[in-house]
Amino acid sequence: MIAIIDYGMGNLHSVSKAVERLGYEAVVTADPQQIVEADGAILPGVGAFGDAMANLRDTGLDEVVKLYAASGKPILGICLGMQLLFSESEEYGKNEGLGLLPGEVIRFSGDFKIPHMGWNKLSFLQGNSPLFRGLEGGHVYFVHSFHAKTGLASDLLATTDYYGPVTAIVGRGNVYGMQFHPEKSGDLGMALLGNFLALSGSGKPQTAMA
Repeated sequence: MIAIIDYGMGNLHSVSKAVERLGYEAVVTADPQQIVEADGAILPGVGAFGDAMANLRDTGLDEVVKLYAASGKPILGICLGMQLLFSESEEYGKNEGLGLLPGEVIRFSGDFKIPHMGWNKLSFLQGNSPLFRGLEGGHVYFVHSFHAKTGLASDLLATTDYYGPVTAIVGRGNVYGMQFHPEKSGDLGMALLGNFLALSGSGKPQTAMA
């Protein structure tokens, strides 16, 4: 079973349906026991970093997420959920994150359109990552005004280009993040999500072709 963590700021329905389409049981939940007992967990997110962290702290789910990550079972942050994995963000002032990955989330800066919105090509930096099994890259769908600067190069699994390299996928051990929306990114997005779900060892995954 895959727990989709509900802290009041996620694209929960679309993520849940994508997980089910890939052949896994999904539950949208804020219950700590359900989350801790799940085979895999997803932290989605849409909105502001500070508000999201406040919701997580107010519900105690920040500690649940940290406990889950420490268990060694796979956890994936999507969009804002990926940004929350990092140490801090500068969105509307300095805000402390979950601190599962070192680094900070900063706003795009330059004479170009913000937010970054649309389909962009992924460049895989670490081809041996289990997320990339059987895949050769392609385009995925982004919507964001802030982007992550990783503290360690080894945590950076894939980038895209938007007036310079932009963090697209991160990972360390069992903790992963995708800045784009895999559930809205066609065959490649579903294949990446499917490769993550396979790490949980649950369900009978269907094959998603990229």
